[in-house]
Amino acid sequence: MRILIRTSRMAIWARRLGSVAIPLVIIAVLLHRFRLITSDLFMAAAITAGLVALVAVLVSLLALARLWWSGDQGWGKALAGLLFGTIALMPFLYFGSLAMRYPAVTDIATAARDAMPLMFEPGTAAMPPPRMLSAVQMAEEFPNVETRTYPLGIIPTFALVQQLVADNGWDVRRLSEPGEVGQVNAQIMTLPGWREEVVVRVTGSADQSAVDMRSASLHALHDFGSNGQRIEAFLAALDEAVTTTLRDNPAANQPAEADSEAEAPAPQAQ
Repeated sequence: MRILIRTSRMAIWARRLGSVAIPLVIIAVLLHRFRLITSDLFMAAAITAGLVALVAVLVSLLALARLWWSGDQGWGKALAGLLFGTIALMPFLYFGSLAMRYPAVTDIATAARDAMPLMFEPGTAAMPPPRMLSAVQMAEEFPNVETRTYPLGIIPTFALVQQLVADNGWDVRRLSEPGEVGQVNAQIMTLPGWREEVVVRVTGSADQSAVDMRSASLHALHDFGSNGQRIEAFLAALDEAVTTTLRDNPAANQPAEADSEAEAPAPQAQ
């Protein structure tokens, strides 16, 4: 007499749900990055994908527990569902940990925001109002987000800023060459497809300069720490670039004196 061992239907559903969860996450991100869906629709799609992934994990665990007691077939399907569901949940776990680590903020700046306006101002294109930190919160969360002052002229400092913006691959949307003020507005796209705007403002004279920076999320309700981290990383790189420039060229902050010496007529022989 032949004994038939059935395949657990719960294990079958676990693999099906897990197989669907990963494409749902990927498709939602791609559609958002290519601007084929709005941020609101992206959030709805992401939540749906997360729920499917969570259900896949739960069903997989229940299927494994039932297989242990029943002896049915379907271990491979249950484990596949658990693996796929876990992979689909990983982005949600990662961003959830960032949400717990950083406060819900969308706009970080080293100075008054009126001096560093965005090209996409809050209140336009259905943008939510910005969420900002108090001075105390800023000092606690991002202690290195501070105005930089350098013993280097505004023109060479602005050139270093432009180079760092290019090195980061940011999309420059507006460039104001330095007179008394030089400014760069650039846009960045995060991995899930959120757009964020950076403003770097350089002021000063021929022998000194000050650099301020602003980074803001355009349509998100939480930046997961990206704006503050971006400013800290950029200003740290700028500190290093200015230090290297002054070390390798000590006269870099004295263009006027260098030019006057070059233009001075040579003394005539008596």
